[in-house]
Amino acid sequence: MTDFDTTALQLGHAVARPTDPASARLDRVPDPQADTRYMVRFTVPEFTSLCPVTGQPDFAHLVIDYVPDAWLVESKSLKLYLGSFRDHGAFHEDCTVRIGRRLVDLLAPHWLRIGGYWYPRGGIPIDVFWSTGPQPADLWIPDQGVAPYRGRG
Repeated sequence: MTDFDTTALQLGHAVARPTDPASARLDRVPDPQADTRYMVRFTVPEFTSLCPVTGQPDFAHLVIDYVPDAWLVESKSLKLYLGSFRDHGAFHEDCTVRIGRRLVDLLAPHWLRIGGYWYPRGGIPIDVFWSTGPQPADLWIPDQGVAPYRGRG
C-alpha cells in the first residue's frame, strides 16, 4: 500500500455530508490481502431515504456483503455516501439496487450482495435483495442475520 496516495481520501479530513447520491464520492483503497479470498460485511441498521411521492422518511436495515478483489471500499466514504440518501427521494428497490451497483462499479469485486430490509410503510414491509451472481461456493458466507418483519406477533 506504500504506492497509494492516502491524502486523496476523505478519511482524515472534515467532509460535509453529500446532499444526494449522485454527487457523493466513494473512495477505495488497495486490498492488502488481494491474494486471499474472504468476505467483508457492512451492516447499516439506520439507513434513511425519502419516499419519492410523499416525501415521508423511509427506514431500512442494510447488509452489504462482498468478496474483494483488488480494492476495498473506504468505510468513511461509504458512510457519507449512504448518508446522502437521507434527503433523496427514491423507492426502496431503487435505493437498494443503486447502492449495490455503485459499489460493484467502484470495486469490481469477485461477488457482492445487498439486502435491504425496509420497515413498513402503509402496513407493508418491503425487503429487497440484489447480488452479482451465485454465492461463492469456496467461502463461508453467513446468513445476513436479519429476521423477516413480524410486527408484534
